[in-house]
Amino acid sequence: MTRPTTRLSVNLNKVALLRNSRTLGIPSVVRAGVIALEAGARGLTVHPRPDERHIRPQDVYDLAELVCAHPHVEYNIEGNPFENMLAYAHKVRPHQCTLVPDDPAQFTSDHGWDLLRDGQRLKPVIAELKSLGIRVSLFMDAIAANMTHAADVGADCVELYTEPYAKAFDTAAQPNVISQFAAAATAARKAGLTVNAGHDLNCANLVPFLTAVKPVAEVSIGHALIADALETGLAATVRAYLAAIELGNRAAI
Repeated sequence: MTRPTTRLSVNLNKVALLRNSRTLGIPSVVRAGVIALEAGARGLTVHPRPDERHIRPQDVYDLAELVCAHPHVEYNIEGNPFENMLAYAHKVRPHQCTLVPDDPAQFTSDHGWDLLRDGQRLKPVIAELKSLGIRVSLFMDAIAANMTHAADVGADCVELYTEPYAKAFDTAAQPNVISQFAAAATAARKAGLTVNAGHDLNCANLVPFLTAVKPVAEVSIGHALIADALETGLAATVRAYLAAIELGNRAAI
């Protein structure tokens, strides 16, 4: 049996957040991207918010150039499609856009789409992105019944919002929560969708997640990975996450 392969897409937001705390231009977001790719990451993710609290427009364009020099690497732009995402999509044509229902003032993404409310509004946006050759992923809560709605509005993928799993990890609630994610992933695949995952995944909780929720095409990880990199270095941290992904994929067979 062919072993499933999960891509690691490194989210560079926190590198930009640190850079923005001074006016020196360090650390370099592009240099961080280079290190991550040289260490084996297969994707880069950014979430350019309207307030530019971390990723700025020039970062989006510079990273697009970097990815163009690495033909086997994917570029993923996250964000609210009703804010500034479409302009970036038209300019840089990322491989994937992950549509997230966050408010511009929101601290971080904390819920998936309500497609019964927002589905019709999303349909033309999704169609526009797909006309540009961009894969469209919807940020979704792990509710199995909602996966068909994501397919109905034209999405190619769902990114399962994994903070509830991260909070339940290593507690008595973990088995029930992980079963919800496994059921949502199964429902998504039955609806013809690819399954991605992200938010608060880390090197400790990643292996059991990938063991139970399978197959996952991509995990997008930023905060924990960059935090770990402060202790072990970015290249070594990326390699550690890749090893965790490999272990989880092997266990998933």
